[in-house]
Order: sequence, then structure tokens, then C-alpha cells
Amino acid sequence: MAAILFEVNGTTVEIAANDGENLLDVARKANVAIDAPCSGNGVCGKCRVRLLEGTLDSPENRHLTREEYEAGWRLACCAKVVGDARIEVPDIASAYRSRMKMADLSSPEEVAIFLNAEKQLADAGMLPGSDLRFLTVRLSEPTVDDAMPDNERLMRAIRAQTGCERVELSFRALQRLAETLRGSGFCIKCVVSARPEILRVLDVLPEDSATPLAGIALDLGTTSLAALRVNLETGAILAKGSGGNGQIRFGADVINRMIESSRPGGRKRLQDAVIVESIRPLIEELCATAGVPQENVYRMVLAGNTTMNHLLLGLFADPIRMEPFVPSFFQTKGLLARDIGLPLHPEAELVLAPNIGSYVGGDITAGTLSSMIWNRPELSLFIDLGTNGELVLGNNEFLMSCACSADPAFEGGDISCGMRATDGAIEACTIDPVTLEPTLTVVGGCAPAGICGSGIIDIIAELFRAGAINGKGKLVREGDRILHDEHGMGSYVLAWQSETGGVKDVAINEVDIDNFIRAKGAIYSATATMLAALDMDASMIERVYVAGGIGSGINMKNAVTIGMFPDIPIGQFSYIGNSSLTGAYAMLLSSLAQEKVEELGSSMTYLELSNVPGYMDAFVAACFLPHTDASLFPSVCV
Repeated sequence: MAAILFEVNGTTVEIAANDGENLLDVARKANVAIDAPCSGNGVCGKCRVRLLEGTLDSPENRHLTREEYEAGWRLACCAKVVGDARIEVPDIASAYRSRMKMADLSSPEEVAIFLNAEKQLADAGMLPGSDLRFLTVRLSEPTVDDAMPDNERLMRAIRAQTGCERVELSFRALQRLAETLRGSGFCIKCVVSARPEILRVLDVLPEDSATPLAGIALDLGTTSLAALRVNLETGAILAKGSGGNGQIRFGADVINRMIESSRPGGRKRLQDAVIVESIRPLIEELCATAGVPQENVYRMVLAGNTTMNHLLLGLFADPIRMEPFVPSFFQTKGLLARDIGLPLHPEAELVLAPNIGSYVGGDITAGTLSSMIWNRPELSLFIDLGTNGELVLGNNEFLMSCACSADPAFEGGDISCGMRATDGAIEACTIDPVTLEPTLTVVGGCAPAGICGSGIIDIIAELFRAGAINGKGKLVREGDRILHDEHGMGSYVLAWQSETGGVKDVAINEVDIDNFIRAKGAIYSATATMLAALDMDASMIERVYVAGGIGSGINMKNAVTIGMFPDIPIGQFSYIGNSSLTGAYAMLLSSLAQEKVEELGSSMTYLELSNVPGYMDAFVAACFLPHTDASLFPSVCV
């Protein structure tokens, strides 16, 4: 046995490991967060750690320069334990869990977008209207001549007051009934769920209880989480918060996580990673901020993709990735938060926004609701960009959806200096067309450490516009910032090592550009394939709504320039923020909104791109800047 010490942000985590054990697996067992987008397959090169003392069996590899290797840098997934060792986990390797930049109502712009969406939903009759409410009931006190049991006395009073003949009491309400009645002079405040033909009493409180009726809306993303704690009576947001999805250390994409879940103990590991490590702390934070106990949360609405929903519930998810791609469920009923160990009210309902297909889930049904394309006559395209790319095309007469394999490029994966949108990530860039000198915008205002998705879009668009790269993504100009290695591969330097304070320059190379061209090609070809299936073309699209964490920083003009979005007037593009969270909020507050989302989920046509004969041709054609068919991009190819 060997003692492995992980140094993480000023703290030390020690764990015993067997000789020959993989270092990334050791870190996972120790609950040490190391970003591993490829789930330890040695492909992405992101799981960098630094050997401070001791030894590791870790040969040199293509992801580390000789200088980095000599300085102690290793890939955790390619290192084996051979004895005691002290390992530094750099801040950037774990920042995704706490400092992800995401659309979570943390800025005035996001709040304004959210309020606008809320108004549109209200105008469409989707808000308010929750079936959860307080009901104050005064009962006659029992006597010798009227010795009716407490539960029957309460149900009789509720029937008389509401006219509802079918009244039920939860076990929690029955437990607290006798003491609460006698402590408040037989005048109590009931928490009730009033649905057609049945009224269920979830709890009983003293009449003077001032605790608000609270609920939680949660966007469960593959990479990040965002949540709201809401007063169900008024719709007021009591607290908001966000964080990383702890499952990410098992892979950036859903495929790697499904593979992990199929291994012995994998489902439990993934469920604990999202519930114990991610959702529970976020709920605790929300409740502490709002000053309201967790047990006063009576409903939670969660919007996540199909795989995330399965892993959350601890279900066998492998059939989702295997033909014929059949999930365990699209819609669920009757789930309680306690079923998955969430410490809310014992009767708190857990509502999952319905899935549509194997790779289009509740985040898209909830997002479609808040996009309002289902309520408008014009043909609209809704694009949710994040770890995955999902699209919905349609109007108030029809809706079609699909998901495309954009790989992890939008989150910085498959990019040599790529990273998620945490401190140090280049999120925007302009490049002087003459000198090729860049002007950078960096998350957190600190020295650049890498490039996130929105920054990559800008960099490629700017290089293409300046004539520094051709349609295949190859560097065709010379300059101080354009370098070539011994194999002739070119790269463009955004920040020199002396500026970053790191061990190497922050640069984008031709392989990175090629990887991103494939990712953007997946988005465009998915759009083109849906249009072709309906015998339509891009000129017929009147509005494009872009959502997701990456969407907030996207320069729409640059996205069109590289051929990711169709070439229509820029004024027809809108960023609608975290549409998944907005949709979950509407479902939390409104029974009509919940019913509408369920209707959208059951009526929307799901297009499985892998089964469409022309999709691969469309994808290959889109793997060019901006496209192999220049006529599709008249504003770019002038």
C-alpha cells in the first residue's frame, strides 16, 4: 500500500492506494475533483496534476511537452501508483465545480431575460396557478358528545370549506395533527395539493406560522447545475445558486458516463456524485440564503437531459446508447424527493420535465416552453448549446427536435488549450486583420489560462476574416504569433507564457480548429437535416433562439461567419438565457405550464439523426469554413 497525498486549493487529502492503481481512479475514490472530459481514456489531456514528491509510473506522452514533464506535470489517467507520492491538483483542474460561468440569473442581463420570458409565459396563461397552497381551517373542538377522530374532523371541515368530497391526509400530516390542533386552539394552516377531484393534505402547521410555501426549480446540466428557491404563493425568487455537476469527473459527455454506470458500482457512484456532492449542497446553500428550512420545500421541479434523468434516479442507462436507443421512461408520475434521498419535506413531489428521445430530454421540453416557439406562427429555431447540442424547429402548428454529437468542443474539450468557462478562460477575442494582434476578454479578469467555447468561436472567425486560415482551418499567413512545430503543424499564439504565468503559451493549433469545425458542422448539419425533412430551407426561418451556458457569450455574427448558424439577418437571433431553468420555474409555479410541457414532450417529433440517410453527407459538407456550398453563406463569402 502507498500513501497518496493530494494538495487541493490549500488543503491536503490523503488516501491509501495499491501499487499499480490508476491515479485518476485513486483521486475519484478520495473525492478529489480532477477534470477528465474523456473519462480517463488518455485522449483529452485535461487531467493534469503535478508530482511534488515521490514517484509515479507515468511515461511521457503527446499531451505534455518535455519542459512540462520535467517540471513534474503528469496526466492522472496515464499515471500508476508505485509508492508514496504527493500530488498537486492545480486550481484549474477543479474550478469547474465551483466557478463555472453559467446562465443562472447572476447578472442584470440574465435577470432581464428571465423576467421577459416570465412575462411572455404569463401572457400565454402559463403563470401563476400552482395546485399547492395554504388552507386555513378552523375546527370545532371535540367533546364527550362529539368524539370524532382528529383526521375525520379535519377532513369534514375541509369538505365543508372547499366543496371537495375526496380529501386525503399524508402520513406526515397525520403524525403532526393531534399536537398541532391542540397547540393552536384547533385553528390550523394546512399545506394542500388541490387537484381535480382530490385534495391532499401534505402537512399541518400552526395558524400563525410565517414559513413560506417554498419550491425549488433546478436545471440539471451535464456540466453544471443552476437552481432557484421560489415562494409558491407569490412566485418570488427567495434564493438562487449554481455549481458544477460532480459526475463530470467520470467524463464530459453522457456516453462516457453511461459506460461508467454499467461498471460494478457505477450507478451508485454516479448517483452519489450528482445528488450527494452536487444537488444536496446546492439545496443547503439556497435554504441558508433564504433563511427557510429544507423541510419547508414542498415541490422540486428538475429539468435535465435523458441520460442525466436516468443517472439521477440510479437507473440502468446503457440501453439509451445502444440501438434501438430505448430509455426507461419519457415521463414519470408520483416521484417524491425522498425517493432519491433529497432532504426536503417528506411529501415533497419530485417532478421531472419529460424526455422526448434518447438524446433530447427534459431540459429541452422545459426550454421549448420558455422559448415560446410553440405559441407563435413564425417558423423558429431553438438551439440549446452546452455539453451537447439540441435543436427544436417549428411553430404553433408543429415541432421537430433532434440532438447532434457536437463532442465536448463547446466546453473546451478536444482543444489543446481548451477549458470550461471558469476563471482564466478566454471568452471573447478580436484580432487585428493587419498585425494579427489579439485583444482578449478573460473570465475573472485574470491572466489567460485557456480558451472556452465562446472564445474559440471568436478566434476562428477572426482568423478566417483576417485571411490567416483558409476554409479547411489551415494557417496560411505568417506572423510573430504564428508558429510551426517540427511536423509542420501551425498554431496561433493568443498569450505568451510570460503573460500567462504558466508553463506554456495559450494557443490554438490546426488540430484544435479542425476539431471545432466538426463540432460546428454538427450543429449546422442538424439544422439543415431538419429543414430538409420538412422540405424547407434556411431562408424560411424567421427567428433563432439560442440558449445555454455557452450561449451567453456567443457573438452571433461570428457563429454565422464560421458556418455554425444559418446565414440569416443577425437581428433575427436572440439569446434567451437558461431556458431550461426558466421552464422549470414555470412548471413549479403553474399546473398549466406543467401540463403544457408534458403535452410538448408527447407531441414533439423526434428525429434520430443517425437514422437519416442524408445526415452524414450534410455533416461532411458543413465541415468547412463556412461551408462547402458558399451560396448558403452570401454574407460571409463575398
